[in-house]
Amino acid sequence: MPNLLIELFSEEIPARMQAKAADDLKKLITDGLVDAGLTYVHAAAFWTPRRLTLSIEDLTGESKAVKEERKGPSTSAPEKAIEGFLRSTGLTMDQLEVRDDKKGQVYFAVFEKPGRQAGEIIAEVLDKTIRNFPWPKSMRWGAGPMRWVRPLHSIICLLSDADGNEVVPFEIEGIKSGNTTKGHRFMAPDVITVSDFEDYEAKLKRAKVVLRADERAETIEHEASNMAFAAGMEIVEDKGLLAEVGNLVEFPVPLMGPIADEFLGLPPEVLQTSMKEHQKFFSVRNPKTGRIEKFVTVANIETADHGETILAGNLKVLSARLSDAKFFYENDLRVAKAGMGDWLDGLANVTFHNKLGSQKDRIERIAALARTLAPSVGADADKAGEAALIAKADLRSDMVGEFPELQGLMGRYYALAAGRTDDVADACRDHYSPLGPSDVVPTAPVSVAVALADKIDTLTGFWAIDEKPTGSKDPFALRRAALGVIRLVLENNLTLKLKDVFASANEVADADELLSFFHDRLKVFLRDQGIRHDVIDAVLAMPGNDDLTLLVKRARALQDFLSTDDGGNLIQGYKRASNILAQAEEKDGVEYSFGADPKFAEADAERDLFTALDKADAEIKPAMENEDFAAAMSAMAGLRAPIDAFFEAVQINSDNQIVRRNRLNLLSRIRTSCLSVADLSRIEG
Repeated sequence: MPNLLIELFSEEIPARMQAKAADDLKKLITDGLVDAGLTYVHAAAFWTPRRLTLSIEDLTGESKAVKEERKGPSTSAPEKAIEGFLRSTGLTMDQLEVRDDKKGQVYFAVFEKPGRQAGEIIAEVLDKTIRNFPWPKSMRWGAGPMRWVRPLHSIICLLSDADGNEVVPFEIEGIKSGNTTKGHRFMAPDVITVSDFEDYEAKLKRAKVVLRADERAETIEHEASNMAFAAGMEIVEDKGLLAEVGNLVEFPVPLMGPIADEFLGLPPEVLQTSMKEHQKFFSVRNPKTGRIEKFVTVANIETADHGETILAGNLKVLSARLSDAKFFYENDLRVAKAGMGDWLDGLANVTFHNKLGSQKDRIERIAALARTLAPSVGADADKAGEAALIAKADLRSDMVGEFPELQGLMGRYYALAAGRTDDVADACRDHYSPLGPSDVVPTAPVSVAVALADKIDTLTGFWAIDEKPTGSKDPFALRRAALGVIRLVLENNLTLKLKDVFASANEVADADELLSFFHDRLKVFLRDQGIRHDVIDAVLAMPGNDDLTLLVKRARALQDFLSTDDGGNLIQGYKRASNILAQAEEKDGVEYSFGADPKFAEADAERDLFTALDKADAEIKPAMENEDFAAAMSAMAGLRAPIDAFFEAVQINSDNQIVRRNRLNLLSRIRTSCLSVADLSRIEG
């Protein structure tokens, strides 16, 4: 079976579009071929800045013949109906088949579609793919109507097998398919003729084009790391930048250069961000000082002077960029050392939300809430309030205006410059965290207080003005804020009554509704950690469900308990008791919830259950009060054997009504004891 090679060669494709475009090409072509009746063993897509490539192995040489049938009208149908069916099928009466059906005889039209050669199908699918390619942005060039991300120059469409290869004839907007491409734009611009994918990749490599994106990235990472190591330094890891730079070059040539001494005093984050955003440079750090002292740029060409000219040009541009950064930073430091008053006053002119006031209004709310939360997180209230008041001051700084991603980070530097203590400065940096499920959670008490206050103010504020997430829409990132609160509480083992905190933050917000929103986020968070959904529901139904730490402790203990034999069997005993009790209460029209007395017990198993319940209740209550859920579950596990024995030995519905009522009240005690730990009625199984 033949192999197929497709290459779409164009001007430079934007780096951010390349990987998805290659995936789209693979999907559109392979789906089209399969829909047309061709099969294949393996397909792989590749990309460089100037080409999208698809290799398909062991493609069938032709599609199979297909027989299709279409059911028509009854043989007794009106003549016009039969004529209409003939017109729609293009057949004559003698070509129709008559078959028996449930309601009599029916006409059938039978069509036979012969198989088609692979080349014919490939040309058809490729034409449709190119004309309808889903580029985020595309352009027209020349006189034709076709659009592509950048001008398309040539197309390889080549079938090959052991006997040789052939070009699949194809033309679109004057571009004819062939078996040729070009190598590196500068180092090997000549035409290359290829015979199959292996030949294609090998000749491209000789022509200074590395086809595989992972190989380009690996080359950059390896050579840059070796350069840094040789200088006694290390590359600052940045996988996102590595992938982007790998898509900017066809033949990566890393070059390392120095940062001028005048810029080494800038914060490392400023140097790293400026070089990454403006010039796509990798930062090189001195592990002894922690400073960013060099950079690595990746050229797309080998030069006779080993990159000296390229580095010199890059250094000129870098110096200009870092001069701007230095100017911003020095101006900002002057404002910070003067107390940040200009920035804080300026926040009054920055609207947070038209219904929630300015950033200054918001800061005052966060500061008040941080003071309230401070004792619960072990923080000094004055420090928490102080940190909250200046945490967002850097939003008015020149540096954050240039690089918004540095907000918080620069706040720490400016707080220290203003003479604030380390814990206050750290809170300025950390109060946005955690920003996602894998982000680091602050643990310093002042940072935790301000981070919680920031997120809870956001949530209660938007709840108060009825701007809540709906479906997949969450423009104010409230789900992320709720997850941040959950992680701050759980990973710092905090005891907080969330409904009280919500009321303190904003009395207009519906605390019950907001708590329900938190419970939904907590369910997702715990399910990701392997906690069963029915276990979560069982503990959410208990009192004190606004204490997240308590909830999670209870859920983990219950899940551990249910994983044991005692746990699984006790659930069955509880459900049996609960079902019998519910049926009796419905039948009798009364509630059996009080009055079980050992003196009416007739069987030893009955008396043993009374004793076991007394013992369990005596252990469960203090264990629950002390939040020792493992001990509570252990006490509940002790009920398993007595309950099993009770149901084996005793008939609940005794003819003696006093005994029957006493036994039903005993079942009520089983239900009450079990429900004191969790709502076991919500446990499945």
